[in-house]
Amino acid sequence: MDITVRTARPEEYAEAGELVARAYLDGGLLDFGDSDPYLNTLRDAAGRAAHTDLLVAEDHAGALLGTVTFVGEAGPYAERARKGEGELRMLGVRESARGRGVGEALVRACMTRARALGLSGLVLSTQPTMHAAHRLYERLGFVRTPDRDWQPLPEITLWTYALAL
Repeated sequence: MDITVRTARPEEYAEAGELVARAYLDGGLLDFGDSDPYLNTLRDAAGRAAHTDLLVAEDHAGALLGTVTFVGEAGPYAERARKGEGELRMLGVRESARGRGVGEALVRACMTRARALGLSGLVLSTQPTMHAAHRLYERLGFVRTPDRDWQPLPEITLWTYALAL
């Protein structure tokens, strides 16, 4: 399947935000379901695009298949990145496009951007139950960094992975 990863256009922000929100909801990744306050953050693709690189993956017909937020260095969307590191966040793939390399294409695009910026590494946070995502990250060279694991809320623990560039 031909997949192109590029910067999202303003007219795609709403669709990209809903795509990642649906990916989290359909994947059972939100502890509070449809009432989870994180849904507002996921849906706010325009807000992310103002401070980060909002990337989308599309097929040959132009249909959006997935999205990810790439944080170059620092800024309001950096959560675990240290000085000289980039961060990838809010990766979501449309359910019908899973297993077709969309997630990998989006992660590789973040890796390419981080290298182009001369960053020393790339970090991400993930839920312990996201086993398919963990396999992808590890296959691409990311390693678990338990010393950087964290809790955005008392009942939620996120694992971290890092990639040295």
